[in-house]
Amino acid sequence: MASMLVIATTAVPNHLRGALSRWTTEVVPGIFVGTVSARVRDQLWDAVTDVVGDGAAVLVHPAPTEQGYAIRTAGTRRRVPTDFDGLTLVRMTGAPQQAGMAKREKSQR
Repeated sequence: MASMLVIATTAVPNHLRGALSRWTTEVVPGIFVGTVSARVRDQLWDAVTDVVGDGAAVLVHPAPTEQGYAIRTAGTRRRVPTDFDGLTLVRMTGAPQQAGMAKREKSQR
């Protein structure tokens, strides 16, 4: 049975965007929406995780959970989905520091 999915991408290769647009519609740059079977969804996600590289991607799709959806992520993101008693919450991680900033902070101590 087909169901809706949303894939949000950041800084991914153009060939991945082309592959995703074969099955979905890119409604704004980097946001893909479509209705596909679970098998196609999983194959698309496998393709995303294989080539995401330094970029990032998030997949949201229907699932039999309390919230009615599941979240999958690939790549480096500040927002990390975390299970909390059966609910998926989003935890923010610290901002990555640049090498020069870390050295300055240490020298100021």
